[in-house]
Parts: sequence; C-alpha cells; structure tokens
Amino acid sequence: MDKDAAKFKKEKLAHNLKELNSLLVAFSGGVDSTFLLAMAHEALGQNLLAVTAGSVIHSVKETESACDFAREKGIRHMLIQLDELSIPDFVSNTSERCYHCKRNLFEFLFEIAGKKDIKHVAHGANVDDLKDFRPGFRAAGEMEVMAPLVDVQLGKEEIRLLSKEMGLGTWDKPAMACLATRVPYGDLITEEKVNMVEEAETFLANNGFRQFRVRHHGSVARIEVESSEIEKFTATNLRQRLVDKFRQIGFLHVAFDLEGYVSGSMNRAIGDVRKEGTLE
Repeated sequence: MDKDAAKFKKEKLAHNLKELNSLLVAFSGGVDSTFLLAMAHEALGQNLLAVTAGSVIHSVKETESACDFAREKGIRHMLIQLDELSIPDFVSNTSERCYHCKRNLFEFLFEIAGKKDIKHVAHGANVDDLKDFRPGFRAAGEMEVMAPLVDVQLGKEEIRLLSKEMGLGTWDKPAMACLATRVPYGDLITEEKVNMVEEAETFLANNGFRQFRVRHHGSVARIEVESSEIEKFTATNLRQRLVDKFRQIGFLHVAFDLEGYVSGSMNRAIGDVRKEGTLE
C-alpha cells in the first residue's frame, strides 16, 4: 500500500467535504463511516449531522458504540428507529433485500436532511465495496446519496491506515454487517432469527473471538471465524459451553465451517436460489 497516495486521497477528501457546506452522514459506527464522519467533522464542524439507525437487525452494541463516539467527539447526532421487518420486500429475503432496506433508510435520511436544511446525504461506502454484490449501492446511486470515500478512490486498508494515524479506535475494528445477512437468501427474516444470531455472536465476542459470523440455517447454527482463531475450538471446555449456549438460544445443532470467516459468503447461493425460483 502506498502511504503517500493514501494521504493524498485524504487531502482530496478534506477538500471535497469543505465544498459541501452542510452534510448528513449515515453513521453506523463501522470503520468506514467513522472515518468519514471524523473527516467531515473536521471540515464542517456543526454544519455536519450524523444519523444512526437503530433496529432489530442491528447489534445493540454497535448502535450504542456509534452513539458514544458521536457524543465523545461533540458531533451533532440523531438516533432514529427503523422497522425493516414491516417491509415485505425485505422480509422475503430475496437477493434484493439490501436494496429495499437501503432505500427505506435513505428516504428517512433525506426527510431529516430536508427538515434541517442540509443539502447533501452521504454514506461510508469505499472503493473495495464495489467489488462485491451490493444492491444497496444501487439504491444509493438512484437516490443520489454521496459516497465521498469512493469519489477519492479510498480502499479499506487505506482507511484503516488513515484512521490509525488520526487516533480513531475503529482503525482495526472487525468488519460488521447487519444481522439479516446471517439468514440465507430465500428464508424469511424474522425477529426471532436475528435475535438468535445476535445472542450467539455476543457469546463468541465475550469468549475472545474477534471476526466471526453465526449463520442461521433453521435449526442449525453455522459458525465462521478467522483461520487464526480456529484452534480455539480445540478447547473442550469452550466447545461444550458453546454448544450448551447455542442450544439454550434455540439451535438444535451447531456446525463449524472449516473454511473459516468469509465476507459475503451467503452471496454464493444467489444463483442456486434463483434457479429454484425463490428469488425475483
């Protein structure tokens, strides 16, 4: 990675943000949106508004962390509550799930921006995100949501580097995604399922795992962790406690994915599910 190139992109980002005069940032508390928010705060001060969406599909811990960051930095911030489970096209969990979710979010954000006389709305997409299947980005493009990090061609590793230099605690934060992504396409998304996933993943976090996913396959929980953490499962005591906990949560069987954690692994099934006629 070219550090000088990353710094040049950061300077360009700062310039672009100052040109906006006012901005609303969709703030999840992740690596990208935290970096964007910190940069926007430096550029715009009180002409910046961060909005965090709380809902059943988002980890309570992540939402609280986002609120804490904004408060500690003195950034204008709003926490709104969304109900994605009231959106039939989201609950049906087709490959367009994220599209419908993001459109719903951005509609709320533009409504807030209009009331606050803020001209621009932005999200923390980075250029590496464009390589994966992200229908939510199409929703952002259709609604003219800005992607300042993409505009200056900043990638994930550059953002982590720059975040570290800025003293942001999120610089090495594990990748996060909404809890609905743990449910296979074609399976209905329910509050019970996402609550089961959140409780199971909280157990993993509390037992020292850093990057992980618990995939909800009906009565089966499929666990993904980074390859460097796989050996932790050789501890018999932990393994038994994990099985007991997951059964208490409601899973009948607990499976360990030998491939380990893979971002977007659920997207592999899109073609197969479409062939079955489950997806639009």
